[in-house]
Amino acid sequence: MSVKKEPLPAVGWRELVALPELGLATVPAKIDTGARTSSLHATVLDRFERDGRSYVRFAVDFGRQHVRQVCEAIQVDKRGITSSNGETQMRLIVKTPMRIGAVEFRAEISLADRSDMQFPLLIGRTALRRRFVVDSGSSWLQSPGRTPRKGRAP
Repeated sequence: MSVKKEPLPAVGWRELVALPELGLATVPAKIDTGARTSSLHATVLDRFERDGRSYVRFAVDFGRQHVRQVCEAIQVDKRGITSSNGETQMRLIVKTPMRIGAVEFRAEISLADRSDMQFPLLIGRTALRRRFVVDSGSSWLQSPGRTPRKGRAP
């Protein structure tokens, strides 16, 4: 007897994503199956210990809105990440709940300077695996308040 699996929800090439424990409700994100690890635009402000665990305090700047959100998260790792330009950088890794549409899960996110990028958050394939299928020809499929779109037009 076979068990019928529910189809996975589809995400477009860009979505609004929530990182609730960081106080970030609607972060514009690019979905990138070519990237293994998700990445958040952040400026590391401080690394410290609390109750025997390593933490990192960092600022997430939304330049267009002139908003800065200061966040704290447990640092789970520091590893070399190869960026799109081929350079390997040592980045701090945090693990925090992420919500895309109705699906919430814990995801590892590297903290990086993404000021030259259009999206402050990049969602890599590890976060997507076994949770979503990607419709690269659409956007805003899991973004409440946004009208789903076909194509790459803004």
